[in-house]
Amino acid sequence: MSDFDRGMTVRREVLGDAHVDRAIANTTPLTAPFQEFITRYAWGSVWGRDGLDRRTRSCVTLAVLAALRCEDELAMHVRAARRNGLSPAEIGEVLLHTAVYAGVPAANSALAVAQRVLDSLDPLDEGDG
Repeated sequence: MSDFDRGMTVRREVLGDAHVDRAIANTTPLTAPFQEFITRYAWGSVWGRDGLDRRTRSCVTLAVLAALRCEDELAMHVRAARRNGLSPAEIGEVLLHTAVYAGVPAANSALAVAQRVLDSLDPLDEGDG
């Protein structure tokens, strides 16, 4: 399987078909190379590796996105973290831990984003949306 094909499989499993279908539908000539890049490398070459399980990858991703103050990406990855089996309490713990290393303001913003996303999810929904 190519990195792109593995990436599309992993991307759909982590983010959900609805999210990926929207991203593909919204692809333009400007964004097409980026979509191919993230599918091949982020999802296929990195998320598709065996070295860490998806729960751990979600924890790392949440912490880094919070530290970098990437709120839009963070919201998407809070939903992904739920799909990967993290509970709301575990997401909170990741963001609390992030406060120590990335700063209170970054973690505070991240917790606000996470709360909005978690409040919007159906309790039975794993974040596909």
